[in-house]
Amino acid sequence: MNLGERLRQNPLITARDVKPSLPTLEVVSVFNSAAARVGNEIILLLRVAERPRSDIAPGPDALTLDLAAPHPMLRPMPAHYRKEQLVGMAFLDTRNGSAPRVVVAYIPANLPGLDLRDPRSIRYRNASGSLRMANEGYIDFLAQISHLRVARSSDGVNFTIDETPAIAPHTDMEEYGVEDPRATFIDGTWHITYVSVSRWGITTSLATTSDFRSFERRGVIFLPDHKDVVIFPERVGGRYVALTRPMPQSFSRIFGIWIAFSEDLLSWGGHERLCLPRPDYWDELRTGGSAVPFRVDDGWLELYHGVDRDSRYAMGALLLDADDPRKILARSAQPILEPLEPFERTGLFNETIFSCGHVVLGDGRIRLYYGAADSVVAAADFDVRDIVNSLEPWRGAGQLVRV
Repeated sequence: MNLGERLRQNPLITARDVKPSLPTLEVVSVFNSAAARVGNEIILLLRVAERPRSDIAPGPDALTLDLAAPHPMLRPMPAHYRKEQLVGMAFLDTRNGSAPRVVVAYIPANLPGLDLRDPRSIRYRNASGSLRMANEGYIDFLAQISHLRVARSSDGVNFTIDETPAIAPHTDMEEYGVEDPRATFIDGTWHITYVSVSRWGITTSLATTSDFRSFERRGVIFLPDHKDVVIFPERVGGRYVALTRPMPQSFSRIFGIWIAFSEDLLSWGGHERLCLPRPDYWDELRTGGSAVPFRVDDGWLELYHGVDRDSRYAMGALLLDADDPRKILARSAQPILEPLEPFERTGLFNETIFSCGHVVLGDGRIRLYYGAADSVVAAADFDVRDIVNSLEPWRGAGQLVRV
């Protein structure tokens, strides 16, 4: 089922539209943007993924990573390697007391223990290394480093993109980049949650802005491993509310939507499970919050992403109780938007629709901006009542298998 009306101009923004942040990098993809309406403009806060340029050979000052050390160390790159024999990566170097800087390093592609099967990551295993007892010798890097960039539009279709990052990696907790922002307007201020990625884990950080021109970083608000944090636009029962997605690495590793509460938007507690994966449904592998929840006549409507057993990402919806959003009233039995178009089915990560935000169009309609195949930004318009009417009444945790 696809309830959304895709814009005929899709995709709206591609990698070709974005200037690299450094001369040594190239933009691989632009996707998963927060969305906001500020005055007469629609603002997208884009996730821009970059990697070392593939059209230039490493120079005489090129660096490599020594992966045999307890912590990876930058070393001079041996001169005998050709660029075809190397895998490049970019990350934020915060060591040696110098100012943080994005550096490019290269690893031999034939290095024993190197795993490049996932195009989004670089995994290395040293079975005899000093960390083998702690993490079975695995260390993960990202094949790209991401930052957040502002795009502005008067019509919500044609965007002008800032030439420099709005929020770039800044601390060692953002060593591998910053990703997937959501923007919630609370008491005259936009509160932006985003994912900070490093060897220390996947954390969620907070920034605030009034105009999407200057930003105040508020730091980490959820410990590793935690992502897909989406804050409600008003207090409920006197407390701030957020949807979260912890990522447990023990036992069954169930990745699903939880809910949490706060008095100050910085310290969060009262964590409870909310919307977990369902066997034999379109969201049976994992679930995560996507767009900022908004009020409808029946309660809170949350547009969330789900993943099936084939790692196919699609969008669905939850209807939550207006006074107690811990209670699910209804849920999508089928996706409201699933990958069908070529640009949604083929890209950096195939078969993917993933949203971080929407804007209100009026007359009961919204525009959902989404990342397609982890490569481009697209949009689809929805009638909110169509979404609500499509939902299946929720019978609680006992509703595990469709009958």
